[in-house]
Amino acid sequence: MKYDTDLLVIGAGSAGLSVVAGAVQMGARVVLVEGGQMGGDCLNTGCIPSKALIEAARRAEGAASAKNLGVSCQDVMVDYGIVMRHVHKTIAAIEPHDSQERFENLGVRVIRGYAEFVSRNSVRVGDETVTARRIIVATGATPIAPPIDGLERVHYFTNENFFENRDRPDHLIIIGGGPIGVEMAQAHAHLGIKTTLIERAEILPRETSDTRDIVRTTLSQDGVTVFEYCDVRSINNSGANKSITLAAGQTIEGSHILVATGRSANFQRLNLSAAGIETTDIGIKVDDSLRTTNRAIYAIGDVIGEEQFTHVAGYHASLVVRSALFGLPAKVKTHHIPRVTYCHPEVASVGDISDGSDIETYRVTYDALDRAIAGDRMSGFAQIWVKKGRVRGVTIVGAQAGELIHFWSLVIAQNLTLSKASSVIIPYPTLSDINKKLIGAYFTPRLFDNSKIKSFVKLVQRWVS
Repeated sequence: MKYDTDLLVIGAGSAGLSVVAGAVQMGARVVLVEGGQMGGDCLNTGCIPSKALIEAARRAEGAASAKNLGVSCQDVMVDYGIVMRHVHKTIAAIEPHDSQERFENLGVRVIRGYAEFVSRNSVRVGDETVTARRIIVATGATPIAPPIDGLERVHYFTNENFFENRDRPDHLIIIGGGPIGVEMAQAHAHLGIKTTLIERAEILPRETSDTRDIVRTTLSQDGVTVFEYCDVRSINNSGANKSITLAAGQTIEGSHILVATGRSANFQRLNLSAAGIETTDIGIKVDDSLRTTNRAIYAIGDVIGEEQFTHVAGYHASLVVRSALFGLPAKVKTHHIPRVTYCHPEVASVGDISDGSDIETYRVTYDALDRAIAGDRMSGFAQIWVKKGRVRGVTIVGAQAGELIHFWSLVIAQNLTLSKASSVIIPYPTLSDINKKLIGAYFTPRLFDNSKIKSFVKLVQRWVS
């Protein structure tokens, strides 16, 4: 069977579905191809299940720490099987939004199977061939298995199958100290599970050293054993457990292993050469308009191999809809894209948070916030990097950091001066007040430590009635 369409989208994850939903509702003929699960990684094995698990862990930790507020709780009991049932109930509740039925009702032709390019504008899916004026490749990424001796001989988890496990780990060993590794290590510790985190360099390598110090200290307080600058030499079965030998010689035994050492772009099935599409070391090669080396074909989301976040996938989708449907220019900008690690305290950053010439930094700690004091959530800080009155980057480490970073993403995206940003009114008392205090930290020395301003005020007071 052959089909001709305006837009062909390969991949029904966050990036692909966002394109499809917009394009079909604007009148384009759309075909969607998906060989795996509708909703992709975010719904089934990533953002949604991990945040459901983290929420359960936070409730357990919150109940245990309520004594600081004078609330006495009995010993917290965690049923791991019920926690995982909550995870899957969460997926099921969101699933209809990403379902094949929903998109077919919108007018999309959905073909289940894996696509393979047969020409510069056609793909084959089983016994069907689809030709399109524009093609979007949004096939996502898959976990990387690191080259560890013996790993292939033991049973281990990645995020793709970890949430299928219903058995409570006796000792969870996580290899990889990026956001996923840190989140899962702390969440399981909060659920009362012995947890070890192993990282070959430093945890959360994209964040500042001060940020890592806070997260590292909190992980230790929560009972997570953290090994940094440690390579895993080998892994072997040891009875019912797995035995991990580190390069330094230590041996660790655990019941479950989670590998969280990164992800690689999914494009191996696509036969990209038939379409004239080139790749890089990390993913499909694109220009700043997300076009591949075949200008009729775009690549978006994780398959590019760069910022692998669901919100980036949605951003990419909005750009290619603008370009592919309306022929309007649309170029990717990354300086305003935030990222969040959902540990406790949360870590959120946006922009360039490195020091440099002519860069000023200002910091406010959570213990300066009345709402944080009232809620016993005083751990953490917020810091801005400023150049010539404009914010270049921001890091927030503390309660609800992921909610507080939005303000700075907008400030950076719109290139607002701090003078303009200062016009915002923050309700009192809220944690958002930390953003207003950061602006105040910038202006305080300019207003209150300025002799010229003081002289001017005295002059005005002398003459104004």
